Amino acid sequence: MTQATTKDRILASLRNSKAKVFLRDDFSRFGNYRQICRVVKELSDEGKLIRLGYGTYVKARPSSISGKPVPDESLINIGLEAMKKLGVKADVGKDMRALLKGDSTQVPMLPVVNVGKARVSRKISLGNRALIYEKN
Repeated sequence: MTQATTKDRILASLRNSKAKVFLRDDFSRFGNYRQICRVVKELSDEGKLIRLGYGTYVKARPSSISGKPVPDESLINIGLEAMKKLGVKADVGKDMRALLKGDSTQVPMLPVVNVGKARVSRKISLGNRALIYEKN
């Protein structure tokens, strides 16, 4: 009986997980640092993962229009999940909160996440769109 490779075990973990965002540390139980980096890079090249920033990845699916990998969620939802995984309490920005409350009818164009008083220096971006951090 053949043993599953590191790539097979990480793919199974991705398939079974309900999470959309993954940190490289989430895969540390499958092998050493170099193996994980190599496999995650292979999965990014294959279009199964998209790199958001340093050690942060999101599940991807092929686009119905271009065939290129795209995430299932919006950048704001991805950012909120990434902040939760990094241990930062985050919420949507003040403009999106006003829209959700019904105080405004304008839909914010920029992906803004309120991180409270936390210091966040990690850049999270998808293509040419980057997540913007807002403080209280």
